[in-house]
Amino acid sequence: VEIHGAAGDLDEAARACADLTHMAEAGEIPFVAALAAHAAGTIARLGDDPAAALAALREALALWRELDMPYEAARTREQLGLACHAAGDRDGCELELEASRLTYTELGAVDDLIRLAAVDIPRDLDAEVGPAGGLTGRELEVLRLVATGQTNREISADLVISEHTVARHVQNIFAKLGVSSRAAATSFAYQHDLV
Repeated sequence: VEIHGAAGDLDEAARACADLTHMAEAGEIPFVAALAAHAAGTIARLGDDPAAALAALREALALWRELDMPYEAARTREQLGLACHAAGDRDGCELELEASRLTYTELGAVDDLIRLAAVDIPRDLDAEVGPAGGLTGRELEVLRLVATGQTNREISADLVISEHTVARHVQNIFAKLGVSSRAAATSFAYQHDLV
């Protein structure tokens, strides 16, 4: 999948991914399921479908965490960062790439650090005004979950990010919207058809 994807042959990459998915379903092997989800997310990202990429990569990340495989989780977070960038989520992009970088550093994964350093992510994404109130894609995602009444812990589990990161997003949302409570943020979301 990676070789075909790097060569730009998404059809062959998708066929290889389908084989992985079939093996995962047939054998109910979490490792293969994580590989398949990572592959599907990578293909979706390369195919300019960031929403599908984010969903598949978050599934892969959750599986790698359950399997306690930090290197594979870091590789998935790297892909998540790139998918967040494609979706216009600057904060998510930076958080995922930094988390990936930290794990690579801890593991001494020099080749991965070199590859990651070569990733060219424009730093002027602030110029891209996100949805209502200047929210990033990830902040909008968090706001929608806040509006459903979910706690930070529940949002953390849904988005496969830390509670600390959720709290930071909630604080940013409050600041951008000029509100001071979850109820006010929920009201804003409904008034502006964001949910």
